[in-house]
Amino acid sequence: MKWPRIRSRRTTAVSPWVSIIAREVEFSRGAAPQTYHAVEQADYISIVALTRGGKLPIVRQYRPALEAFAWELPAGLVDPGEDPAEGCRRELMEETGFTARAVHALGENSACTGRLNNRIHNFFVEAGERVRAFEPELVSPAEIARLIKRGVFLSQLHIGALLLAELHGFLALPRNTPRPARRLRHARKPTRRP
Repeated sequence: MKWPRIRSRRTTAVSPWVSIIAREVEFSRGAAPQTYHAVEQADYISIVALTRGGKLPIVRQYRPALEAFAWELPAGLVDPGEDPAEGCRRELMEETGFTARAVHALGENSACTGRLNNRIHNFFVEAGERVRAFEPELVSPAEIARLIKRGVFLSQLHIGALLLAELHGFLALPRNTPRPARRLRHARKPTRRP
């Protein structure tokens, strides 16, 4: 028998979007099992889109977990039974109003190996026309690098998607960004409320 082994698994639904999984794990014969918890939810889609003009659309979202607004890439959950690439096209349209001329899979990875059991489907999109009257912020690769360094763009999942886009040769992020970033609408570091 291989170790460690799962002795039991119990799933408790918290909401339509989240369940908690409690696993009893035995690490060696005769050892007392230890309980580990994980959050179960649908897989994510993370989108690095580039417009014909070389800009990245980013969106400002209110995140209750932070109790603040945050700048992020277009993203969302994969709907049940949905192909992640189709979900990518849907989320890009819903959050930015842009169509997708071409969708390139950047790979799947884990959101958090210690606490989350879902996968992230990362995509690079050659953005087409904007067909809805959305006003996403459009930033250059240099501007997004500055926002990351300033702690204004702080989703680790999305920073990882940007790195994947660079590793696949779709995007070049500058290594040195000496100029100050232009001021975004509401561009402040998220702060937690007391």
